[in-house]
Amino acid sequence: MEMEPSVNVLGGPLELCSGAPRTGFFRDGHCNTCWEDAGAHTVCAVMTPEFLAWSSYVGNDLVSSRPELGFTGLKPGDRWCLCARRFLEAHDEGCAPPVALEATHARTLEVVPLEVLRLYRVLQPF
Repeated sequence: MEMEPSVNVLGGPLELCSGAPRTGFFRDGHCNTCWEDAGAHTVCAVMTPEFLAWSSYVGNDLVSSRPELGFTGLKPGDRWCLCARRFLEAHDEGCAPPVALEATHARTLEVVPLEVLRLYRVLQPF
């Protein structure tokens, strides 16, 4: 698998999304992507209770631990690389989580307009 260039939606270098929990398609802490990443796990989002509940409701339980996959489960405040389409779906449903634009991969823009991402921008550093 060949990783696409690590560029964020603002055109700068892709910043770390989360090292704990380790996130990303490559589990390198960044929302890096490649051709094989069909889900485009490229949006660096800050988990909220509302988003986690909605995600579980639509069939993607991000809270429960899955030790066999090395996944401890997410809690509010955790940062996680979401699939771009899932983020857009959450936006359409009114429960999209905050987004760290500097840590969101440019490939996201193939699915989510920058204007939509800016609505959820996290302004404080992590």
